[in-house]
Amino acid sequence: MNRREFVRTAGGVAGASAAASATGAAVAQEAEGGDGGSSGGPPDYGDWLSSVSNFDGETVDATGQDSATVEVGTQANGGAFGFGPPAIHVDNGATVQFEWTGEGGRHNVVSDGDGPLDSGDAVETTGVEYEHTFEEDGIYPYYCVPHESLNMKGAIVVGTDYATAGGGSGGEGGGVETLDPEEAGVPIQPHWVGIGAGLAMVVSTIFTFYLLKYGESANTKGGNN
Repeated sequence: MNRREFVRTAGGVAGASAAASATGAAVAQEAEGGDGGSSGGPPDYGDWLSSVSNFDGETVDATGQDSATVEVGTQANGGAFGFGPPAIHVDNGATVQFEWTGEGGRHNVVSDGDGPLDSGDAVETTGVEYEHTFEEDGIYPYYCVPHESLNMKGAIVVGTDYATAGGGSGGEGGGVETLDPEEAGVPIQPHWVGIGAGLAMVVSTIFTFYLLKYGESANTKGGNN
């Protein structure tokens, strides 16, 4: 290989190394939930909210707040038999306060299944009568016992690990289908990708220097012979 061919080849290797570094860092950042964020789709409520008249398919975003409020006894389902909003998304560690409106008779808040919500007996009052601080990610469906047959239902989405309509399921508590850095073949720490690519470029540069310097001398000597 002559000098010109080698320089062209070495330049291609260096360019490829730089591209690999940039690509690897971007993939690692996405795997760690960087600027790209997670791409799981909307929460999967199943059929839980399908018959709730004041649910329009949208989940109110209350993330970034220490607390959020859900009204108990809003106009829905043919009377004051709704939760407002019926679906809300909060951070893990946030407190949801349930505020009775005084409309629609006696209400309470009870989790569907083995969830953590239980305000006790149904009461007819006004103001915040019950609150709960969520400490585990997931989707928490709940209802009003006296008005369950009227579809007085709601759901709380907590954190980032929950079942999504277009993604995978994480079991009973749900789970966003996130990219595992190890399964994706990407180092957990993205800076190792840059370090490896940098070392490859340094080795290529040193090899180029010695080949151009001493290889040319060897060719010259061989020509003299």
